Amino acid sequence: MTGFQNVVAAGLVAGAQIVTVSVGGLLLVGVMRKVRSHLEGRVGPPIHQPLLDVRKLFTKQRMHPEQASWVFGAGPVVLVATAVVVAAISPLATTRPPLGRSADFFAIVFVLLLGSVSLALGALDTGTPFGGMGSSRAMTIGALAEPALLVAILAMSIPAHTSNLPVLVRMGLAHPEMIASPARILALGSFVVIILAESGRLPIDNPSTHLELTMIHEAMVLEYAGPDLGLVTLGESMRLTLLLGLLVNLLVPWGVADRPGAVSIVIGLGALAGKVALAGIAIATFEVFTAKLRLFRVPELLAGGFVLAVLGAVTALVVR
Repeated sequence: MTGFQNVVAAGLVAGAQIVTVSVGGLLLVGVMRKVRSHLEGRVGPPIHQPLLDVRKLFTKQRMHPEQASWVFGAGPVVLVATAVVVAAISPLATTRPPLGRSADFFAIVFVLLLGSVSLALGALDTGTPFGGMGSSRAMTIGALAEPALLVAILAMSIPAHTSNLPVLVRMGLAHPEMIASPARILALGSFVVIILAESGRLPIDNPSTHLELTMIHEAMVLEYAGPDLGLVTLGESMRLTLLLGLLVNLLVPWGVADRPGAVSIVIGLGALAGKVALAGIAIATFEVFTAKLRLFRVPELLAGGFVLAVLGAVTALVVR
């Protein structure tokens, strides 16, 4: 193909991944709510309800607190923008995404963290007690989770001699024994704990509660309404889908397209949707049978994730 055709093909792949993550993220939230409702003996809302909620929010009037500055409005925009960038360059449907050489695991973590920090700054900008409380708690959890995530990335990078995500997925396809290695299993176990913390799921946070003394993420977005709240809802669902997508592709890479072609990309998108849906169902089932931890017990769980990551890194150095 010519250079222009390569650019068009790369743009189509990036667009397909962005659309899949955007729409699929909201549907994933609907699936998880439906599973929880079913296990709790309730009918629950339809799976596409999050899509209807976001569409309704975008038709409402945008409202800002009187004392808020431009930082408040920029928070949701940056949150969605960072998720879009990561969705475009990550190996979700294919191991050769656009700008795949730039899809370094450390860089992706930094971009996602930028979205979290922007939302926390937006909550602080309101000047309300709940915004400050939620931001403080979210940043505390982030400060505890990020070191574990960085060490987990190191544990996966040592055997592969790279932290480039597409290369890690390709090596998993070419060498399945690397996936079953103790270092990769320990690192991915730590990654699961980090996903629960970063996405505000049980037992770290309860996304369905508005109890003032316990809420973390909901306290940060309490002042958002209309299109801003719609962007926050969309951004958070995209982040959850991205994290689960990276997890399943590192753990079960089969189905990811390893060659160019529309058919391979479509198969990769279908495989991604199926694997992420199964991961979401597993998390929703786990949440039904677990309780939210007290806030001062959360560091203990995150410390356990950090220990798993350290053990994975040490194992990777020893068993080479």
